[in-house]
Amino acid sequence: MSLITPQQAGLKWLFLDLNSYFASVEQNENPALIGKPVAVVPMVTDGTCAIAASYEAKRYGIRTGTKIFEAKKMCPELICILARHNIYVDYHNKILQSVDKHLPVNKVWSIDEFDCVLLGREKNPENAARIAQRIKDQLKTDLGPAITCSIGIAPNSFLGKVATEIEKPNGLVLLTPDDLPGRLLDLKLTDLPGINVAMEARLHRARITTIEALWNTSPKQARAIWGSVQGERFWYWLHGYDVPYQATSSSMIGHSRVLDPDLRTPEKTYQMARRLLVKASARLRRKGFYATRLIFSVRLIDGPKVAFEAQFPAAHDPFTFLHHLTRLWNEMSFQLFGDAADRYARRTLFKKVAIILYGLRTANDITDDLFDTSYQDHKEMFEKRENLTAALDHLQAKYKSEIVTLGLPPKTLAGHVGTKIAFSRVPDREEFWT
Repeated sequence: MSLITPQQAGLKWLFLDLNSYFASVEQNENPALIGKPVAVVPMVTDGTCAIAASYEAKRYGIRTGTKIFEAKKMCPELICILARHNIYVDYHNKILQSVDKHLPVNKVWSIDEFDCVLLGREKNPENAARIAQRIKDQLKTDLGPAITCSIGIAPNSFLGKVATEIEKPNGLVLLTPDDLPGRLLDLKLTDLPGINVAMEARLHRARITTIEALWNTSPKQARAIWGSVQGERFWYWLHGYDVPYQATSSSMIGHSRVLDPDLRTPEKTYQMARRLLVKASARLRRKGFYATRLIFSVRLIDGPKVAFEAQFPAAHDPFTFLHHLTRLWNEMSFQLFGDAADRYARRTLFKKVAIILYGLRTANDITDDLFDTSYQDHKEMFEKRENLTAALDHLQAKYKSEIVTLGLPPKTLAGHVGTKIAFSRVPDREEFWT
């Protein structure tokens, strides 16, 4: 493990966390919402949950995950806004451009979090604070008054993120090596990234109930508590060492969707599954991958989740995937309804549908599988599907919209089927073309 001490690192990392991002974007787009309690929701129903809340709503106790029917009891004046993920991605890209005017963005951690490296005289506390303030001012100039951020500056990116939680909203906190542990001791264990409720319980079993107790452990003890080298890494991050994060790679690509109330019949659920699969295959190609497995799952309104899997030679065209989806759908229908599937055709049965492509490979990994087949008919079918897929991708790129669709696209309240922002994943702009 490569270690850079806190003293060697100094104030090396600037971490930026946008405040109540989705809700702030909606307030910025509609200034009449500024100063009002706003909840961003995935669909217009009181049975759903808030996926973001403005600070005005948070003062009533409304948080991400709060059921809307409960949120409206807490705050009768609550304004619910249907999520617009394409707008949030556009703002994200504009924010990156604004920050780049002062510092290059090093790593995007999520739609509303990223870090930058400070070099040379930028690491001086006064200079670092001035740069942070200039970034805040730039966001206001370029995007608008509702877009604010909390900035943390520290010897490593981990502590930079922790520092953004110390003062919100619109905070600026510097944690110099000499400050440690300092203000960290005022936090709860779950304020630290990577410590969820389950990890907190594990720490409690080890008689560690405070940041101070965690600080006073050793790397060896932390490794034993975590049960892996990640505990040791966590210890070093907490103590200000600049330890590199391990690189990760894609292992699967998928989309899921909680169905709008009028899309819960078998016919429309099947349309949605096809749509999600077409979008997932497009993402697969943009990333340069082929898939060898497909998982299709549905959750019934009054029943369990059921899942089905197909395995096939490496492919990345939608036609191959849709062929296997049809087989899995028929298998699912027979398992759930037997020979009486037609009787259920118009009933509201499904709540959620999901598609996952995995067993990912690159073209270099599968050259023999793709091109050295002994079956001429298989080779001709593969080439035909590849050519059709390339033509579809070309048309979409040219017109920046989907002018040819595979099947009937389902109409949703939110639009952009399957395209939503998840933790650590920011959708490509191309995903909103379909």
